[in-house]
Amino acid sequence: MSTRRGSRLPLLLIAPSVVVLVAALGYPVAWQVRTSFQHFGLRQQFGQPPDWVGLDNYRALLRDPQLWTVVVRSIAFCIVCAFATVAIGGAIAVLMKRVAAVPRVILQVALLLAWAMPVVAAMTVWVWIVDWRRGILNWLLVKVGIDGAAGHNWLAEPASFFAVAAVIVVWMSVPFVALSVYAGLTQVPQEVLEAAELDGASGLQRLRFVVMPLIAPVLSIVLLLQIIWDLRVFTQIKLLQDAGGVVNETNLLGTYIYQLGTGRGDFGTASAVSIFMLVLTVVLSWYYVRSLMKEES
Repeated sequence: MSTRRGSRLPLLLIAPSVVVLVAALGYPVAWQVRTSFQHFGLRQQFGQPPDWVGLDNYRALLRDPQLWTVVVRSIAFCIVCAFATVAIGGAIAVLMKRVAAVPRVILQVALLLAWAMPVVAAMTVWVWIVDWRRGILNWLLVKVGIDGAAGHNWLAEPASFFAVAAVIVVWMSVPFVALSVYAGLTQVPQEVLEAAELDGASGLQRLRFVVMPLIAPVLSIVLLLQIIWDLRVFTQIKLLQDAGGVVNETNLLGTYIYQLGTGRGDFGTASAVSIFMLVLTVVLSWYYVRSLMKEES
């Protein structure tokens, strides 16, 4: 009897949290699913009942070439940013493991400060850096002899716009990856590294064949999280668009949904794109989820 009570106790303890999460997350998702099958426009915001249209919103999306352009653009941006973030964050984690205590603490504090900075506050600084009239980036480029940089608008062209956006997104995400990977590196047994060194393995070989396999679960988790976060990035892109980007040429899925819903008042189609984005996130992350489940079992 005591064993049964002990086995039920963890379930009873987590039950309130599960109920709160289901209520907080389940209702918005259910509302989105329902609205995606309706025509929910400006009239419905003023009290008119929505019209049930079934799969019409999804059919319209599948025939919309702009959606597929945004999807391809979002996936490419997501993959580039996620892998760049993990690579740079992993390199910084290795650096923190190698340096002395004082530089390590300074680097960790700097990472925490960058990570803790509110997104809007950080974007205010970044927008000032790339501003074509009084930005420090153009000023520095002119100082080093690049005269064509004077008055150059980095947000006017989609290529340079996404280059700036990628730098900002990676900069904001690197601290989390670096600190997570560093925590994994601290768990690597020193005896294993010493044995590999005695066997003649170089530093690069120890990192590749000993350290990385041992911290593979950490790398998989942070890469999975980065793919999810970078696919639904919104604030950075929206604020850069407001600062001078061409909206229709720089939309990602997050800003495209915002444009459909808040901009055009077509919440039915916006909800359909949201559900499509949820399915796309599951598809992109399914391989890593399966890998984590296999390792757990």
